[in-house]
Amino acid sequence: MKKEPFDKIMGAVKEVNDGESLILHAPFNPVPLHAILRRKGFDQVVEKVESKHWKVTYTRKVAVTK
Repeated sequence: MKKEPFDKIMGAVKEVNDGESLILHAPFNPVPLHAILRRKGFDQVVEKVESKHWKVTYTRKVAVTK
């Protein structure tokens, strides 16, 4: 299993600030990635563009300060 795309994605995720988004284009719906990024404070919007083209917008939630 190639891990390079995952490492690149996780590197890009580190650069996303609260309220900002990362858009990922993939040949499949990356369901396992949704769970990983949800735990890191992201929401996602998934769009099937074509049979082998998915667009996922991950948005980092804004931290609530008290």
